[in-house]
Amino acid sequence: MAIDENQQAAQRLAEQTRELGRAYGLEPLRRRLRRICRGRLGQSKGWPNPPQLTTPWQDTISPTRTGWRQRAANLHSEVVFGVDYKVCRRCKLAWVEEPHTDPEYQGCGLAKAGLAALRTDFPQMAWHTLGGHLTDAQAFWNSVSAGVTGGYTQRDLCPHVERY
Repeated sequence: MAIDENQQAAQRLAEQTRELGRAYGLEPLRRRLRRICRGRLGQSKGWPNPPQLTTPWQDTISPTRTGWRQRAANLHSEVVFGVDYKVCRRCKLAWVEEPHTDPEYQGCGLAKAGLAALRTDFPQMAWHTLGGHLTDAQAFWNSVSAGVTGGYTQRDLCPHVERY
């Protein structure tokens, strides 16, 4: 099966995980507001999207989870892969949630590269998810969890990680 130019560009993007821009911003303010309103603020409409960076890969605050970060890949100024993550250095535990690749680019290696880059950035962590894996996502998780400490199995947050 032949791949088109966009898919070839996505495969090249998967090899550029070191070209990473980081943005920090409103997280302390968001965290305080969420505590004050006991987690209700931002639930219905969500938070503003994180800033768009010009680097192929970006690391920003999660647009949906307070206190979490998002690792994302940009192709032609569009986010084509993203995953939320949280790390507890004290417990050497890390979680990823809701990895998503634009359907046009699935199979181009973006998710595998993005998750591998996170493991490189945070070595010696055991990687998990919070939720169960949907049946149709099982093949994906089996593929990306090979040889990964923690294996992206389900595990609750540790006591050091705030819920909101």
